[in-house]
Amino acid sequence: MANMIKVGMADLNICRAPDAITTLGLGSCVGVALYDKNTKIAGLVHVMLPSSKEVRQNQNKAKFADTGIDLLIQMLIKAGARRTALTAKIAGGAQMFAFNSNNDMLKVGQRNVIAVKAKLNSLGIRILAEDTGLNFGRTVEFYPATGNFVIKAVGKSIKTI
Repeated sequence: MANMIKVGMADLNICRAPDAITTLGLGSCVGVALYDKNTKIAGLVHVMLPSSKEVRQNQNKAKFADTGIDLLIQMLIKAGARRTALTAKIAGGAQMFAFNSNNDMLKVGQRNVIAVKAKLNSLGIRILAEDTGLNFGRTVEFYPATGNFVIKAVGKSIKTI
């Protein structure tokens, strides 16, 4: 195995096979892996919030679904990926805490998943697979050599999508 490139919270990066890319501790956050299977170039963004327009301090573009996905696409194209060949796999967006309220502001995970899907749809990027929602955190690894998105969660079987 080559290098495992780490992506932090509200962060993003790209890699090329045989390297792989990972992010830890996706709770309500969503990990968005974008991938060009022809060039074997992939990128991963750890989205914390649905929209940069809802937050004043929004300098960190990787933190938001709307700006993070755009930035990741720019990086992938610069590295040689073809915009038209990009596909996506997503994971995360859990409801980490039980609330007795119907306040949608508390449903950050669900809002993140909706925002990520809307953004990818607006860009014409197909989501090939997803592992989202429920109430547990996930660690993900994306392997550009195979296109496998490996999802690990405490007390659960390892899942590959």
